[in-house]
Amino acid sequence: MIQGKSVLAIIPARGGSKGIPRKNIIEVGGKPLLSWTIEEAKKSAYIDRLIVSTDDEEIADVARQYEGEVPFLRPKELAMDDTPGIAPVLHALELLPKYDYVVLLQPTSPLRQVIDIDGCIEKCLKEQANSCVSITVAEKTPYWMYHLSDNDVLEPVIKIEERFLRRQDTPTVFSLNGAVYIADTNWLQKTQSFLEPETVGYVMPKERSIDIDNQMDIVIFEAVLRQMKN
Repeated sequence: MIQGKSVLAIIPARGGSKGIPRKNIIEVGGKPLLSWTIEEAKKSAYIDRLIVSTDDEEIADVARQYEGEVPFLRPKELAMDDTPGIAPVLHALELLPKYDYVVLLQPTSPLRQVIDIDGCIEKCLKEQANSCVSITVAEKTPYWMYHLSDNDVLEPVIKIEERFLRRQDTPTVFSLNGAVYIADTNWLQKTQSFLEPETVGYVMPKERSIDIDNQMDIVIFEAVLRQMKN
C-alpha cells in the first residue's frame, strides 16, 4: 500500500511462445525466467498482492515453487498469439476488484529491480498521474531512420529542415522497455490502455532494460548478469 492506496501486481505468463518455446519457464541465469520477476516483485514495499496470470498448469506450478500466487487459470482464449497485452490485466481486475492501482510486470524483463518497480509506483502517485510506464534511452535515433518508397527513395521518418550530422546532436529519445506498467484501476478499465496522452515515463538504465524475445537476448542477458555479479 502507498499513501493509503492498495496495489495489485500481475505477472502475465502464458504457455505459448513462438520465438522461444516455453519461454516463461526456460532456465536463464540458473533459474526459470518467470522466477526473476516473482522474486524481485516480492521485495516491493508497496505491492499488496502479487499474482501470476497463466493458462498453463506447468507454469502455475513453477510460479508456486517461487511463492507466486496463482488464484486462477486464465482462459485459453486470453492466451493466444494475437491476444492484446492488456487482456490478462483486465481479466484479473474483473476477478480481483477493489484495488486502487494495478502494476503489470512482464516476466521477459528479468533484470528489472525492485527499485524500478517501487520507483515507477512512487512517480505515478507523486505526479498524480493515471498511469506511468518504464522507458529507457533508445538505441537508435529516429532522426536517422527512413521509410523506403515504392521506387526505393529514402524518406525520413521524422521530417526536419536541418539534418543532424552527429548522433550527439540529435535530441534524446526514449523507448518502452516493457519492464513496469502502473495505472489507476478505474482509469485503466475505462481506457483499456496504459498508454494514453497523459501517461508519464519512468526512466530505467539500459543494463536493466533487457527484454527477452529471442535466443540472442538470452545470450546478452547472461553476459550482462555475469558482468553485474563481477
